[in-house]
Amino acid sequence: MLRKLKRLLPRPIFNAYHWLRGILAVLLNGYPARGLTVIGITGTDGKTTTSHLLYSILRAANLPASLISTTGAIIHGRDNTPLGLHVTTPNPFELQDFLRQAKAAGSRYIVLETTSHGLAQYRVLGCNYQIGVITNITNEHLDYHGTYEQYLRDKARMLRGVKTSVLNRDDRSYEKLLPLAKGKIVTYGLGPSAGPSTAAGRGGQPPLRVMGEGDLTPTGISHTPEGTRFTIPELGITVSTRLMGDYNVANMLAAASAARALGVSPAAIAAGLEAAKAPPGRLERVERGQPFSVFVDFAHTSNGLDSVLKMLHDVKEKRLIVVFGCAGERDPFKRFPMGASAGKYADLTVITAEDPRTEELDRITDEAARGVESEGGVLNETYFRIPDRTEAIAFAIQQLAQEGDVVVTTGKAHERSMCFGTTEYPWDEFAAVHAALDEYFAMKGRA
Repeated sequence: MLRKLKRLLPRPIFNAYHWLRGILAVLLNGYPARGLTVIGITGTDGKTTTSHLLYSILRAANLPASLISTTGAIIHGRDNTPLGLHVTTPNPFELQDFLRQAKAAGSRYIVLETTSHGLAQYRVLGCNYQIGVITNITNEHLDYHGTYEQYLRDKARMLRGVKTSVLNRDDRSYEKLLPLAKGKIVTYGLGPSAGPSTAAGRGGQPPLRVMGEGDLTPTGISHTPEGTRFTIPELGITVSTRLMGDYNVANMLAAASAARALGVSPAAIAAGLEAAKAPPGRLERVERGQPFSVFVDFAHTSNGLDSVLKMLHDVKEKRLIVVFGCAGERDPFKRFPMGASAGKYADLTVITAEDPRTEELDRITDEAARGVESEGGVLNETYFRIPDRTEAIAFAIQQLAQEGDVVVTTGKAHERSMCFGTTEYPWDEFAAVHAALDEYFAMKGRA
């Protein structure tokens, strides 16, 4: 509906509509962000995991905190409250109500996962971010924002009034974000700091910062199928975590940087990172005693899928099997790259549905299939097209997987529905995986 409004209304009117909604939500809830320390986390990939990691650190430091993220709202340690269908940043009325509840419950810190749509549509008006973290900005959501440059500017809105900006110096957005960032700028990255920044400030002013002060860089990274171990020399800590992959090391550095800016001790940072579990559906292992590994992951962008598949490819013992799809009416230009990543890193690929909406599913899978074929994929030999997602998951687990293989399903994870046409139908990725495993054991004589 909002996409249609955006197309129909002149941009100033569209923006004014959202601004008025944001202001009204703040006023009706008594401006709850006053007196709260709000840490905003945005990015194309990694923002949910980073949000959960920072929340875990704050809990380890015994700081009264709440979390609002894609997977739901955890208000001052209460049970998770789901946000709804395909939602990360809720509408301003729900968001301000969550902030009001958190403040009333005694929270003083809010970790707020924030989307570019939430920023562009003023859903987060009045949130008063104190710290802003940007994990990365890749080509995504351009169907809404129009260009990468506008997408970046909309993300950077979060940094306008912060006291500390936390940036990923490994990401291509870094140099472009520097002149847009406010407050003290600290960075993190898997590579070393590169010396003084060459980016100029606004109006041709000198560089905004000198690299090195407050930056985090890991050393001694080691990966196993059970997790990751690395050291953060600047904090004097070594972290052993169940999370896997370099991209999760980067997420942990982002969370540690924000926690450090809040004055959290290195010991609490280490404890929080080690205690943290991956958010639901973030490379979540499904273990039923099967002789192969099964993971469910939310990777639904070209960068996200590429990172997950590369990591699993590097740690696999035998073959990697991926089940994935591409959303309809969203960024059609990512379909070929996603297929190419599957063709490059997976031994076997099953292309299926993922919220086709009003687009023809065959057209979507055609584009993904061309990406697989660009890396040498052969239909019905190394890749398969199975439109029904339940059947696709069952095929991967019951027909393709062998002892020692790794199976990963991507794109749906925690989401509770799948959209065909204009209707949201109930969907549970984990239920589909468990049903496939039930049948697998039945076929093997283990009911």
